[in-house]
Amino acid sequence: MNRQFIVFIIRWLFNSLGLWMAVQLLGTGNESLEVHIGLAGYLFAGLIFSVVNSVLKPFVVVLSLPAILLTLGLFMLIVNGFMVYISLKITPGISMTFLNSILTGMILSLINYIVSATLVVRSSNTIRG
Repeated sequence: MNRQFIVFIIRWLFNSLGLWMAVQLLGTGNESLEVHIGLAGYLFAGLIFSVVNSVLKPFVVVLSLPAILLTLGLFMLIVNGFMVYISLKITPGISMTFLNSILTGMILSLINYIVSATLVVRSSNTIRG
């Protein structure tokens, strides 16, 4: 299989795990709303987030570049939260406040950083040996 496709699948699975962790840790922000979706729901939410992150995020980053530069990169927290918020609005069964979406964006950014670093180390070890 194509390496990019495998990386996408790995990110999708870890994004699904990250969304599940975020809902368990942070909740939805609306205490009257209980989330009862199963594994398939979180996998679907992770897929939507992965696609939105791959397709929409580059455009949003380019449009918000002045704010990102002005805040020395801190506005990326808002951009990541916006990507989570949009993804969860599209996903049936999960809803989250924007503040919790920003915190979830931090969790997912950390997970994606760890996955990226692991894949880079693994590919550099494969090249050497």
